[in-house]
Amino acid sequence: MQPEAAHMDYNPRYHHTAVQLQDEQLIIEAAKENPERFGPIYDKYYKQIFGYVYQRMESKDAAFDLTSQVFLKALTNLQKYEYKGVPFASWLYRIAHSEVMQSFRDQKSQRTINADVGDLRHICEEVEEAYREEYQSIVMKIVRDLPEEELQLIEMRFFEKRPFKEIAEILNLTETNAKVKMYRILERVKKTLVKRKE
Repeated sequence: MQPEAAHMDYNPRYHHTAVQLQDEQLIIEAAKENPERFGPIYDKYYKQIFGYVYQRMESKDAAFDLTSQVFLKALTNLQKYEYKGVPFASWLYRIAHSEVMQSFRDQKSQRTINADVGDLRHICEEVEEAYREEYQSIVMKIVRDLPEEELQLIEMRFFEKRPFKEIAEILNLTETNAKVKMYRILERVKKTLVKRKE
């Protein structure tokens, strides 16, 4: 079983060509020199970051507030940003991840999980188990019971279809570590599904 699934489609939203990455870097360098030039980055990524935050929170108003906080922190800390071969969005998602986690700690708010049948089917395929109708609730329960970091891995990989390189950047892991952690999670999922079949 390989965490890097050949059959799983990637979400084109999270993939950039070398030219796109280069063009984006020029915009970021300009914004570092003049914060007023941050606008194109804000316009490009606001919906993505808001979607990421809102998927994990119960309140739309709280998601709006937190997204504003993410971009304010990004602008304030822009000089610290270093290009690592992935879209600038990865850095924004890392800030968003940190802000969402802080919000849960501060307010003890309920964590929201958004997944559809297709997402859960991908998890079954990944653990080499043919998808069955009754697996839907089992897999969803397993996902809901995961510790936060593991839940983030599953969401980013299977629900948002991100490449491991970007997942690692957002969660501040090495790419190898992200793959190993994913492999271990999927092994537990497989064992649970196999037990249910016996």
